[in-house]
Amino acid sequence: MPLPLELAFASIRTLGQGLRAKQFSAVELAAFFLDRLEKFGPRFNAVVTVTRERALVEAAQADRDLAGGNDRGPLHGIPYGAKDLLATRGIPTTWGAAPYRTRVIDDDATVIRRLREAGAVLAGELSMVEIAGGMGYKQANASFNGPGLNPWNEKSWSGGSSSGSGSAVSAGLVPFAIGSETSGSIMTPAGYCGVTGLRPTYGRVSRQGAMALCWTMDKLGPICRTADDCGLVANAIAGHDPLDETSVSRQYRYPPEPLPARPFKLALLREPARKLQPDVQANFEAALKVLEGFASFGEVGLPDFPYSAVVGTIIGSEMSAAFEGMLTSGQVWELAAPEDRVGAHAAMLIPAKDYINACRIRKLIQKALDDKFAGFDAVVVPTVATVAPPIDREFRAYQGDFRGTGLTVAANAAGIPAMTVPNGFGERGLPTGLSFVGRAFDENRLITVAAAYQEATNWHQRHPDL
Repeated sequence: MPLPLELAFASIRTLGQGLRAKQFSAVELAAFFLDRLEKFGPRFNAVVTVTRERALVEAAQADRDLAGGNDRGPLHGIPYGAKDLLATRGIPTTWGAAPYRTRVIDDDATVIRRLREAGAVLAGELSMVEIAGGMGYKQANASFNGPGLNPWNEKSWSGGSSSGSGSAVSAGLVPFAIGSETSGSIMTPAGYCGVTGLRPTYGRVSRQGAMALCWTMDKLGPICRTADDCGLVANAIAGHDPLDETSVSRQYRYPPEPLPARPFKLALLREPARKLQPDVQANFEAALKVLEGFASFGEVGLPDFPYSAVVGTIIGSEMSAAFEGMLTSGQVWELAAPEDRVGAHAAMLIPAKDYINACRIRKLIQKALDDKFAGFDAVVVPTVATVAPPIDREFRAYQGDFRGTGLTVAANAAGIPAMTVPNGFGERGLPTGLSFVGRAFDENRLITVAAAYQEATNWHQRHPDL
């Protein structure tokens, strides 16, 4: 019997309950999502490789394990997609870039291995902006398989650089996906596509086997339907890895420990100069009204630091070191976006003193933000200042004078966690997002606050009609 369509947009817990109640098998569930990936993935330029053979083998093993009483936990038998910068044994890992479109890394990244050990089923390698956007792209057509398209409006972008991860979860092609963020690449596609994303603290999740764009800022995290789903995935992938010297030894466990009695204490930013699209502003204000039902509010200001210059200098310096070979070999000229073919050359000329000073300032940023955010469960901001831009316009041309709070750049400089949830719709029927930003290693606190918001609203239950 065909599986009901509503399973395409079900939470991980709902799918797990169906598996354990024998409403369907893991093989049937995998086949359901594999069919959706093959049917709709090309429509949104969301998938590079559908891993049907591997998925069915892993799903069959999940069924045997369940039948034998070996339940591996909430992700057992749940299909997922991985951003195509995570190495997967025997499958091309392209990094979204034409020079690597047939390259196979004969290994599994630690995150892929941990998800397999948790019983999850790899259904596909998902599209991304070439080299995770590190070359300085300015428009949506920056991947060898075309611009990521938004399931809510196919003439609009799905966001970057985890473009396929955002659109695949939004369109119900996989129950969850793994994305990466250096400076916005989980939060932006999740926000643009109307789904939920978690950017963990730097070092919380191993990057072994993941493409390095910026060694001291890259982070891997889940894009899901709900905050609870993000916690379940984080529980499987977080933790120290001896193969990644930057991974922290601090233990992570979800479900979270109980938080202090409500109301939560949330903070708003003092930043009167920001300018949001009218619908983004209206949806943010409406979300604050919901949050007032279970939270009190304070106010904090962002300390005065050159956040964009610090982040730009660090990313440019480390990216040019990581991809020097691409530049010197001439492979850079095979990239899709014209600006990506030349953007890295300027980064090669960043003086060492500028990089060292940026790293020194980053330590000051980390201390200052931690001090400012102390005493709050989260800082609440709009995820992005506008809805997703049209695919035929440069980002800045569409964004115009609209500007966000600057907290995304500042928080990535500090390596602190954040979560975005959908909070309404705006121009052209596109989703808007609400973000919760916290102190280092406070992922569970953010998940709990976000889950409380989702209990009080139903934006996360909306999905595009394909």
